[in-house]
Amino acid sequence: MSGTHQVARPLVRSLRQAATTSATCQSRPIVAAIRQFSSTPSRSDETTTTTPAASDAQKLAADATVLGKKKASEITVIKQGSEEELAKLLSPELGSRRRRAAIATTGDIPFEQLPYQCFQEARKVLAQDREEKISKIKAELARIKRIEQTDASTYRGGEEFKQKRLESLRKHVEELKIQADINDPMVKRRFEDGHGDMNKPIYRYLAENKWRSMDYKIINQRITQFNIVPDILPKFDPTMDVKMTFRGYKAPPGAILDSLITEGPPNLRMQVFNSGERLLSVVVMDSDVPNPETDSYGRRLHFMVTNIPWSPTSISLNLHRLNSKATPESPQGPFPEDGTLAIPWLPPTAQKGSPYHRLSVFILEHNKNQPLPLDRLKQTYAKRDGFSLKSFRDKFDLNPVGFTLFRSVWDEHTAEVMARHGIPGADVEFKQPRVQSLKPPRKARGWEAKRQKPKYKSLWKYSKRIKGLKY
Repeated sequence: MSGTHQVARPLVRSLRQAATTSATCQSRPIVAAIRQFSSTPSRSDETTTTTPAASDAQKLAADATVLGKKKASEITVIKQGSEEELAKLLSPELGSRRRRAAIATTGDIPFEQLPYQCFQEARKVLAQDREEKISKIKAELARIKRIEQTDASTYRGGEEFKQKRLESLRKHVEELKIQADINDPMVKRRFEDGHGDMNKPIYRYLAENKWRSMDYKIINQRITQFNIVPDILPKFDPTMDVKMTFRGYKAPPGAILDSLITEGPPNLRMQVFNSGERLLSVVVMDSDVPNPETDSYGRRLHFMVTNIPWSPTSISLNLHRLNSKATPESPQGPFPEDGTLAIPWLPPTAQKGSPYHRLSVFILEHNKNQPLPLDRLKQTYAKRDGFSLKSFRDKFDLNPVGFTLFRSVWDEHTAEVMARHGIPGADVEFKQPRVQSLKPPRKARGWEAKRQKPKYKSLWKYSKRIKGLKY
């Protein structure tokens, strides 16, 4: 026997004992098979299986039923495989692999009752802090009630001072509500799992912080990059999250989309971060419509929906359904929550040779929740051309709160889309005009220019290729 085998024999024996011990251990519900050492190579298609005891199989099936939502009869044996195969037993909604493993090892124990001493002591400290915040909230609410019952004439500033004072106290109460729950692990867990109640200020606060950490910066970058300010509005700062999809395709802000995809209106996922019901309007406009007569660019309205009821718990706005179901007799369609269709969707198109067109999607909030008159909107913006968002905002007392955009260029499907919807201009091609130089003709100079006289005729054969000389 070689020296290598003599050294490896005790190691192999100890590993086999450890494998046997771990296979019978009941501390973990999921036991992966350990491949034994052998002197011959194993086949690639050979699979080693380990069949746990009856109690282990029942416990494993119960955990898999809870975590992976699978039938208990399907899980009796755990096969050796990769992490991807093992992850199929667990629900991907539970988060990271470490978290799924922790939930699998703790069985059916609730999250707030995990048997970790440090965790439970920390929860006691957080509960005590929450009680202090709740007592402050009760004191502030009693103070607000007392001020509401006090006559405004007792204040030096009168009714105006009283309302400002009440508004300040209510804002402070909302901040205390956030501070009372911001350190609660159960709150953070629900928010990470997407089960938070957006009617509560703590979940709106966490959602706004998450949005401002990245998506808000991207939108602000696109507003600056594509000159939305000042081309469309003199100033604008979005305060709500807006995401756009075309036929299931998630369109990032500023993406160039195919004309077949944008033939129908998008669906919007919008999230507001302040409480209460409100009315919204959605406007889609093209700010790069070429005008050959004036050698400039104009604007065109492509879509308008108004009087959309919205709240923090609202999620999706199906504009495609509204555009297809609404009729002139019933502009709301069968779904009043989608709003009222004022101007139907016009597919965005770009003529051949023209630069990309910026299609801006603006969300505008109605001040004092006043609905807009539908007949007046149709009469004013039926022509679509020459639309001004600033004029629309000032005329109907609206406040822009959300924004996203996409771009459109000439592609292989544009002519087909324009013909299908009766849009003229498919045969028009724009070209850059040739700009003539305003500089005078350049005089000949240098050694060759000095020797162009008949005296140096014998040297002309060496200067015939000089650029700018004529013979």
